[in-house]
Amino acid sequence: MGVYNRAPLEVERGQGARLWSTDGTEYLDCVAGISTNGLGHAHPKLVQAVKDQAEKLWHVSNIFKIPGQDALADKLCESSFADVVFFTNSGTEAVECALKTARKYHAANGQPERIDIYGFDGSFHGRTYGAINAAANPSYTEGFGPKMEGFHQLVWGDKDALEAAFRNPATAAIILEPVQGEGGCRATSDADLRWMRDMADENGVLIIFDEVQCGMGRTGKLWAHEWAGMAPDIMAVAKALGGGFPIGACLSTAEAAKGMTVGAHGSTFGGNPLAMAVGMAALTEINRPETFANVAEISAYLKQQLAGLQERFPDVIVDVRGKGLLIGVKLVPNNREFMAWARDGQNLLVAGGGDNCVRILPPLNLTLDEAREVVQKFEATCEAARGKMAA
Repeated sequence: MGVYNRAPLEVERGQGARLWSTDGTEYLDCVAGISTNGLGHAHPKLVQAVKDQAEKLWHVSNIFKIPGQDALADKLCESSFADVVFFTNSGTEAVECALKTARKYHAANGQPERIDIYGFDGSFHGRTYGAINAAANPSYTEGFGPKMEGFHQLVWGDKDALEAAFRNPATAAIILEPVQGEGGCRATSDADLRWMRDMADENGVLIIFDEVQCGMGRTGKLWAHEWAGMAPDIMAVAKALGGGFPIGACLSTAEAAKGMTVGAHGSTFGGNPLAMAVGMAALTEINRPETFANVAEISAYLKQQLAGLQERFPDVIVDVRGKGLLIGVKLVPNNREFMAWARDGQNLLVAGGGDNCVRILPPLNLTLDEAREVVQKFEATCEAARGKMAA
């Protein structure tokens, strides 16, 4: 189906932060599968995990116990606020599970009328029906029938409206990305996240965090919300959890998941042995002090250098934002054109984003030399953009 507006680039292989096209051209990859290849391409520990498990067992379905599920669920719970986990194949499935979990919680408490879910403009939660209604981006919802009941959107940063949502007796949950990805790398302040936790507890509302893109070490801690010293009730993760292999997970406290009893939810492929082996390898490698220290060092360098470029190219760069290695650069020229100039002129791959941003999403193990190369290529693209806009 013609649903993708693909870049004119055919990729053949990758290694670390490098990609090679079918014609042999080398690219510096700061897309990382849209924040998915957290350890870069063909990381040896992930490759070995696939090889080892592929020779033993791929799939049996969830009618049987899968030891790898227990092991990875235990590791996720040990590394988070969660008590229980449901494994999926993608981020949007993890979000779908989170939405169902929230509504089931209130039904189990004898309040089935509490179905309202509040999301925020600029958010992105995936492409299933529940996920697109939670985000309510018109370009993703138009043509797919009437809006689903119980989904509402707030303007990001409108605290008064959010407080009213918390106090609405029909509210089941709010859902947000602590750091928006597609929406232009906007980060909710730590103070606001703590205030949300207090408001949710006061009003019996659940907090769902979508950390599909901003989680798994991307901000310099395993989970983005850790910076605020608080935790959600439910969280969707995916992307870097599999390092490129399809896997997602919905994490929850035992209390929030009290309604998810036998038969309430399920998945054919979710939690299959192959995905669990890769997920365990990726989580183990990412959840290390050395990884977080590298994210801190490289992100500080990139933001400092990009701020310098903003001063030198105010006619090209409007703002530098984001957290950790989820960096957004708001532009004056069209972001899609800028992406093409970077790709075709400098062999630098960057991602698009809302609010006319490009996103810099390199692997978490990017080296300082590679970061310098990113800056050099980005600077050259700014020079080219200046020339093209003046022409």
